[in-house]
Amino acid sequence: MKLFVYSIISAFLHISILQQVCCQNPRSHWTLLPNILLVEVDGSVGQQPLSCLESPEELMRRDNKTQDIFWKKDGVQEAQRGNSYLVQLEESLGGGNYTCHSKDGSLINHTVVLIQEEETQRRKILVKTDQEDYLRCSAQNYNGEFHCSWTWHRSRVGKVAFIKARRIADKDDTQCSVDTSVQRWKCSSGQSNFSCTVDRSGDGISCQDEKHCPYAEESQQVYITVYVRTEHFLVENYSKHFFLSEIVKPDKIKQLRGVCKRCDNPCADSKPTKNLTVQSTDICQFEVKHKAKAVCVRAKDALCNSQWSEWSHFRLRRGKKNKKNKRL
Repeated sequence: MKLFVYSIISAFLHISILQQVCCQNPRSHWTLLPNILLVEVDGSVGQQPLSCLESPEELMRRDNKTQDIFWKKDGVQEAQRGNSYLVQLEESLGGGNYTCHSKDGSLINHTVVLIQEEETQRRKILVKTDQEDYLRCSAQNYNGEFHCSWTWHRSRVGKVAFIKARRIADKDDTQCSVDTSVQRWKCSSGQSNFSCTVDRSGDGISCQDEKHCPYAEESQQVYITVYVRTEHFLVENYSKHFFLSEIVKPDKIKQLRGVCKRCDNPCADSKPTKNLTVQSTDICQFEVKHKAKAVCVRAKDALCNSQWSEWSHFRLRRGKKNKKNKRL
């Protein structure tokens, strides 16, 4: 009787351990894109099952030949065979390109496994600059276009794995797809239709809400989420939400006097001799003294707490005989 009770207790403990491995690591998993599986881990040892043939029709068609299926991870053949494969997870390891093959070596299916650590873990892929957010977003006007950029960690330069853009009210009904040939993402829902393109540099995206009306007041914020990954299949997601009126950049002018020490960017650290703020949509004119070497201009929306634009500068070149004040 004692042996029977001991066996039952041991069985329960065994099931409990399996449940901990199954349920704690991975904590969750979902399909990011077709054939791309994102697995969230908590750092402990665990397993994630993969299937080569997923539909019952495929299994029936292959009958008893599933044991001939073999697997490769990143092109290297693994010992596991059969329709099912267990990805071994430990800390942030386990990601890779898993392929399954028939007996003659032909490819049957493939799954890219990306690993995402708990969000409580320290960020490793992107870094903040000047205490800003990881994502820095700006818009030049109110037509629905905006740009977001980021800074890669110096030892973990990666690439974009997934983009999701929506209005804050759109939740589960937002569907996103990608055209990999041009790295263009489209996210559509009932209230918005976003199109995003990855910059050639790989450190930013340009997006447009094609349903946005530039003459109407925004009632819902834009919510942008960017998933970035490293070559070692580690992935992190970064989000930001905003009204376009909060990130738009429209004028402030300053005159520089004396020698232009940094003519490539004379507005960076030179001290202005005069500041002039203009709040007008009309064409403005003002006098520039003959000693001024450059005029620097930047813009800010007068009605919203938007960002200042980057400095634009105009070099003033005059002949020796033409030293009169000049209108700009």
